[in-house]
Amino acid sequence: MQHRTDPQQELAARLRLLQELSGLGVRALARDTGLSSSSLSRYLGGQTVPPWSAVLALCRLVKRDPRPLRPLWERASNPLPAPPKTSRQVQPPAPPAGAPRPPRNDLPRDVPDFTGREAELAAVLAAVEESRVVAVDGMAGVGKSCLAVHAAHRLAAGYPDAQLYVDLHGFTAGREPLGPDPALRALLAALDVPSEKIPQEGGIEPLAACWRSELAHRRAVVVLDNAADAEQVRPLLPGAGPSVALITSRNRLLGLDEVPPVSLDVLSPAESAELLARASGADNRLARDPESSAEVLRLCGHLPLALRLAAARLRHRPGWTVGILVERLAEGATEFDTAVAMSVRQLDRAQRRFFRLLGLVPGSSFDEYVAAALADVPLRTARAALEDLLDAHLVQEAAAGRYRLHDLVRQHARRAAEEQDPPAEREQALRRVLDYYVHAAAAADAAVSYLPAACRPGAGRRPAELPSFPGKHAALYWFVTEYTNLMTVFETAVAAGADAHVCELPRFMRAFFARRCGTTHLNVLFERSLDAAQRLGDPLQLAEAHSDLGFARYNAGRMAEADAAYEAAAPLVSQAGNTRSEAELTMRRGYLRWDEGHVEEPLDLFRLAGRLYTDAGCPTGTAHATAYEAWALLQLGRREEAARLARAALAAPHTDPAWPPTLTARITLGVAIAPESPDEAMDHLGQALTLAREDGHKHNEAWCLNCLGVALRQAGRHEEALASHRQAFALLDELFEEHWKIHFLDGYAETCRLAGLPEEALHLHRQALELAPKLGYRHAEALAHEGIAAVLEETDPAEAAEHRTAAQAILQDLRPES
Repeated sequence: MQHRTDPQQELAARLRLLQELSGLGVRALARDTGLSSSSLSRYLGGQTVPPWSAVLALCRLVKRDPRPLRPLWERASNPLPAPPKTSRQVQPPAPPAGAPRPPRNDLPRDVPDFTGREAELAAVLAAVEESRVVAVDGMAGVGKSCLAVHAAHRLAAGYPDAQLYVDLHGFTAGREPLGPDPALRALLAALDVPSEKIPQEGGIEPLAACWRSELAHRRAVVVLDNAADAEQVRPLLPGAGPSVALITSRNRLLGLDEVPPVSLDVLSPAESAELLARASGADNRLARDPESSAEVLRLCGHLPLALRLAAARLRHRPGWTVGILVERLAEGATEFDTAVAMSVRQLDRAQRRFFRLLGLVPGSSFDEYVAAALADVPLRTARAALEDLLDAHLVQEAAAGRYRLHDLVRQHARRAAEEQDPPAEREQALRRVLDYYVHAAAAADAAVSYLPAACRPGAGRRPAELPSFPGKHAALYWFVTEYTNLMTVFETAVAAGADAHVCELPRFMRAFFARRCGTTHLNVLFERSLDAAQRLGDPLQLAEAHSDLGFARYNAGRMAEADAAYEAAAPLVSQAGNTRSEAELTMRRGYLRWDEGHVEEPLDLFRLAGRLYTDAGCPTGTAHATAYEAWALLQLGRREEAARLARAALAAPHTDPAWPPTLTARITLGVAIAPESPDEAMDHLGQALTLAREDGHKHNEAWCLNCLGVALRQAGRHEEALASHRQAFALLDELFEEHWKIHFLDGYAETCRLAGLPEEALHLHRQALELAPKLGYRHAEALAHEGIAAVLEETDPAEAAEHRTAAQAILQDLRPES
């Protein structure tokens, strides 16, 4: 039997042949190739697979073509074969007509003084070409992120659909690594994937599948920076399709066997000298003092980040000699800390304090508003200070107007703050950041929500300056940008015992969660908000917390828990005497009772909510309640009353044409008047459909399409009605929203029956009959029995009678007790 040669040992044998050709010993060979002698010994002995750059260096030294060694090196680096390439290029879908969107580009700026790394860059690009994924690893400050971002910029033209960047915080001081769940949600939000398509339950796998599905029809390049380990990054990798990913980590990601690694060592002396010269302005001081210049390289450990920090000081101090720079560097505790501390010492007192406080920022990136709140300075002062820190390479500009600190710089700043700033001052700075995020979220929520908040933010002090949100789209963009920071801030508030912030921050994120992130996270947030509210002991805070938790439970389909939360909120709302909160709670109880299958009770609740909103001086709330009262009347067959109330809701003044009461009222009115005024009905429904599509809300689009089908059927246009129903259900299938179908199945089935498709009608009614009990929708269950009875009336009267009896029993059970 023939034994397979170990590719790592075979590669080592080939490298030893190259050494023999050179005629050099290990030390001399290491010197001439720019490698360390200890590393070279491990490569030649087969203990370690060398980076491709080392193989290239050895081949160049003896003037041998390295290309024949590439397959062997790849086998040694990747024991498992790379995933098969697709046989065809999948083209991204065309954007919706009239709504072109520029491709998303989150890449940080490419450094203008990128130096060396030719072999490593070639290895990265080759790995991307072959495997579509590459992992760049190496020690802190060695330039992993710089290389990955540089390569991503090189690749951007070939991957025009999106260029995405996410910091996974695998080694960020003071915070946990970013989990796959929030990372995937942030990436999907960056691709502008509607929340309806993003799975809310089931763990990581459905989210990862959704991410892979979205990348399958795009040509995107994704930088996954600062990964902790293979488990953190594996769900984020693209699947089939042309998209590519570049990963960086301080650890070699051994668990990703299918991903080729590119390991970075420190820069060679020649590359370090070139980078120092370029970054410092390439004047004659370095050339005039080569010994001191070499000492700078040594003190910086040939780390690109440390070299850039040292070069910035030399560039901005034309009176310094290189010897003075060496003296400053030698004063520090470590090579990297020496460079950072030296840079910080060149700042004035206010700038040094500003820098130290930036190490306390709880999020991954920040803008000038966060920095101003943290340092308690005017926005203009914060902006100027950030520019100074950018020049000193102490702050990085991740994107326009977004800043971050390198992990090691953040660690240095945090340590300096702990040593130099009193605990009370650090705590106050952190509280100012928490205050900022609550008040900024409240301002963004006011631009997104169609109802004014029942309570203004009361946590902490309102910052002097907040971002402006001219419309809901600007506010939603802010929420998407700050999403991971908001989650980190919430956790920071919990850890700090800032109960008022824990209560209020999720409340001002409800509208955003409803549009983008679903209910899973919101349930967790409101559970902890309720705990905080109980500690505060304020009746209104506690009432709002119970009500909010109930609404989160309701949206998650946890009806009994929602009912219990509402029951707990009711007496507290009465005790607090807040009519606006009472109106909101009454509306929520109406939604719950309606979906449980009750009819008269929710109608009464919607009417009561309308009166309460009026008493509270909230006309938009009154219109909202009126629109739902009209919808409930329509479901009860009271079409004239429904049409009258729908017109009243439409007459209410508002600024956003896509606000929910308008959508609800137009749908209700269109269905109500379809038999008598089909043209006007189709106009209202068409407007509602246009609004839903412009707003990007797929669930509402499906609702409009299904109701349009009902109206077309009532107007006798059966074929058009069927087409509209089918479009609605195709949308729900695309969104994986089986439970939403319970609202649509009866109307679709009735259209099929009247269009002469009894078998299809029967199938739909039976589908509703199976789904309704699982969801607790008793009224829909009764409608399914009645629909089956209507279909079977002529062919099987006995079974029809059984279903009719079952329907009557359910309806009798749902009638309120006299």
